[in-house]
Amino acid sequence: MTTPSNNGFLERTFRHLRYAWREATDNRASLEELKLSADLSDDDAVILRTWIDHCLTDKGGEVASRARAATLGKSYLELNPTGQQRFLSILAQHYDTDAAAVERCIANWQASPDDTRAEAARQLRKVLEPPRMKLLTLFNELPEGIKFLVDMRAQILALKNQHPELKPLEADLKRLLISWFDIGLLQLEQINWQSSAALLEKLIAYEAVHTIKSWDDLKNRLDSDRRCFAFFHPNMPNEPIIFVEVALVKGLADNVQTLLDESAPVGDIEQADTAIFYSISNAQRGLAGISFGNFLIKRVVKELRHDFPHLKQFSTLSPIPGLLHWLNQNAPDITQKLAQNIAKNQPADEQLRTALSKQAAYYLAKAERPGGTAADRVTHFHLSNGAQVAQLNWMADTSENGLKQSAGYMVNYLYDLPNIEERSQAYLSHGARSLSSSIKALLDN
Repeated sequence: MTTPSNNGFLERTFRHLRYAWREATDNRASLEELKLSADLSDDDAVILRTWIDHCLTDKGGEVASRARAATLGKSYLELNPTGQQRFLSILAQHYDTDAAAVERCIANWQASPDDTRAEAARQLRKVLEPPRMKLLTLFNELPEGIKFLVDMRAQILALKNQHPELKPLEADLKRLLISWFDIGLLQLEQINWQSSAALLEKLIAYEAVHTIKSWDDLKNRLDSDRRCFAFFHPNMPNEPIIFVEVALVKGLADNVQTLLDESAPVGDIEQADTAIFYSISNAQRGLAGISFGNFLIKRVVKELRHDFPHLKQFSTLSPIPGLLHWLNQNAPDITQKLAQNIAKNQPADEQLRTALSKQAAYYLAKAERPGGTAADRVTHFHLSNGAQVAQLNWMADTSENGLKQSAGYMVNYLYDLPNIEERSQAYLSHGARSLSSSIKALLDN
């Protein structure tokens, strides 16, 4: 959680606001410094709550509240993991909605005559808002504060199963982040080899599908026959939110190792007829559960059509991360044979390959999770966006991770532009999955 960028921003903010704070408050002696032990002892917890209380009541004015928020954030980053968890638990447990006040306001609203009911409703809305929301909003108003809150939610997501008292705080943060990261506020930017070294390093760190092994590997992914696009937020200009890597090729790519081969010649983009989206990575753990990918794909398709009007197809080359787990449960005899072949470094015979492909096609086309959506999360994502399950590719990813999750398979999801909206609605409304003739043939045989 502690990062140099966050520490730096809070130090700068604290210094910038400190003088104004001293001028604005008459309570300098008791609240000028906040020094907490690294693990936030019980005595320090009392001091922390005093600071939060003063911050929430605007004691000393708005400038003082913002300065206290900056200091609280700085102090939070200086705590060790135990101290940070205690800090979060204090916010979650002591600054939640007052249930008794809510019940009084509900009763008042129910008893109010028509001419005062609107005011009673306003009071009810006010007491429903947990007091901690004001502190979270104050953090957001600080320079780079929104990144601080994104990272805070990432930490809460990692803690909330062991500390269920944090779940309401996580839900509050998610609600705020959804409003702050509205798609209309995001900026689409192309990342290339001329981008800053700091940004390129983040691509390497955040790549979640196919690990970037070296600077040469990254340079290959940003060559003239490749494109990389990312969404950025105005308040996080140096932090990609989500990014997609694209290869401009001829025909549907069916093997990721071939696609990422650094020794392969650079493709002629004038001859390319297909854009292959081969990696989509969410860069901010703290924004988990907030959807950006569908908007990113559609925006990038628009950009590519403008720059390369000769492109005819837009497709992914995607992993099937839940496939092997599902096969182990539903066709264990087949996966055992595959494991034996892999252990002996022997190619699968035609019979095994056919059996595996039929099962993989069934998984993509019919396997469901509760609620009727596709069992595989990547499949669900692309079907929701209006894609077609177009082509199943045998041994398309022979990396350790590709074999472990997808039994080596990858799939092309085709974005047939005139049919995207219709297919998306058909899937979302009644679970209809658009399948190519080759996938249907595997199901029929």
